[in-house]
Amino acid sequence: MNVQDLKEVVRTHPMLAGLPEDVVELAAGCAHNVVFAEGALLFAEGDTADTLYLLRRGRVAIEVHTPAQAPLVIETVGAGDAVGWSWLIPPYRWRFDARAIEPVGAVALDGTCLRGKAEADPAFGYALLQQITAVILDRLQATRVRLLDLYEAPRGA
Repeated sequence: MNVQDLKEVVRTHPMLAGLPEDVVELAAGCAHNVVFAEGALLFAEGDTADTLYLLRRGRVAIEVHTPAQAPLVIETVGAGDAVGWSWLIPPYRWRFDARAIEPVGAVALDGTCLRGKAEADPAFGYALLQQITAVILDRLQATRVRLLDLYEAPRGA
């Protein structure tokens, strides 16, 4: 994928769509194309968090480890979603695993690059933070709904 194509993918991804051109330019400067085979880890809990993934195709399971059991899938995301914001907050460690449950194509934005550009250009940093915060809010709301479904008292109890 050439630089122009990559910039267009960044510009049109739902997480960044509609942002000013200068913001897209700065973000695209931190980007490269990646692919993951089914079953591959995009990242693992406890490892250094260094990437924001803009998913283009495929699906990713966000997993949490449980004692003496297989990992628990807490959410599944797909094309148009973004995965990974732990690179934004010290100590820059992943809090979950992210596993490709089918072949995945994504744009990987280097977290160190993004942080550096955000520190150098506060307007860029603020625009990026607004977009990432919206993703976090959506994920928290989805988790809330799943918890309500899981722990809802039986009717008539």
